[in-house]
Amino acid sequence: MSAEHVEILPTAPQPTEAHSCGCGGHDEADPVLDVRPIPHAIRHATVFGAFAAIPAGQSLVIVAPHLPLPLIAQLRERAEVDVEVLVDGPDAWHVRLTRVG
Repeated sequence: MSAEHVEILPTAPQPTEAHSCGCGGHDEADPVLDVRPIPHAIRHATVFGAFAAIPAGQSLVIVAPHLPLPLIAQLRERAEVDVEVLVDGPDAWHVRLTRVG
């Protein structure tokens, strides 16, 4: 058998706080989910799934083609949510959804 050359590369700095999924990564900014290209039939379900992955005290920013009042009402039926409109149209609405408690 022939010997193979293996180059050992330096590893990237690891975050000081472990990320819960074990991937070694850590998001610094609020994740942004642009729902405009998502088919309407699954748009709300997509946001529910993404929001469910956000820990208490953290936020998700969604970008929508309109102010998503029906979606916000549905989220509030599922969890305690703070809502902040960051961009109020006219072409896109950016809304920060923060999971409370």
